Amino acid sequence: MKKLIEYFKGSITEIKKVVWPNKKQTITYTIIVIGMSIGVAAFLGILDYFFNIGLGILLKIK
Repeated sequence: MKKLIEYFKGSITEIKKVVWPNKKQTITYTIIVIGMSIGVAAFLGILDYFFNIGLGILLKIK
């Protein structure tokens, strides 16, 4: 039981050392993540579209 209490005390001490982002930083980082996610999704969608066309051409040849 003593080790469990020491673990929680240590965890609380470490949490107090964390530098939390302010509201502006949080909003900025959230917008960046959403933008990057949309960008990657669009890129993969375009790749999928062209691979689909290529596969269709290959299957028609055979």
